[in-house]
Amino acid sequence: MPSVFISPSTQEFNPYVDGGNEEYYMNLIADELIPYLLASGITVNRNNPNESLGRAIALSNEQRYDLHLALHSNAAPESLAGKLTGTDVYYYPTSSKGKAAAEIIASNFKAIYPNPNLVKTVSSANLAELKRTKAPSVLIEVAYHDNPNDAQWIRENIGEIARNLALSVTEFLGVPFREP
Repeated sequence: MPSVFISPSTQEFNPYVDGGNEEYYMNLIADELIPYLLASGITVNRNNPNESLGRAIALSNEQRYDLHLALHSNAAPESLAGKLTGTDVYYYPTSSKGKAAAEIIASNFKAIYPNPNLVKTVSSANLAELKRTKAPSVLIEVAYHDNPNDAQWIRENIGEIARNLALSVTEFLGVPFREP
């Protein structure tokens, strides 16, 4: 049975422009995502939002997972705060499976993000959840939480984002997608 570790952000200190925070909204997405994965026959484990990123990585590494999926939202540098939009799907540079998963996620995400041209994959050796996890890993920055339009889009599309990510995960794992 394929297995996935879901790691929604633990960054409650990253506020959304109109209220709420990154940890809250990414955990809502995880809550909606997991039933799709379970219905599709995928074993799922997730981090505890009250624990650290280091603990999430350790939990992920305790078992063998086919994918580690980190859920985040983005913020622009201070000089560009509120001005950037888009989705970045990160993978570790030497991980062919991570890259394949990121490409599937980005391709499918273009169907729901308001500007598909702003959905891209990005190679990174600097993100802990990409470089320190044993499983192939992807970190998605769903949209910019410091941009009013992107923050509103996240809030209004929690279920659609989760369903789209579930479709991508099942495609990556080669299992049929099933509704819960």
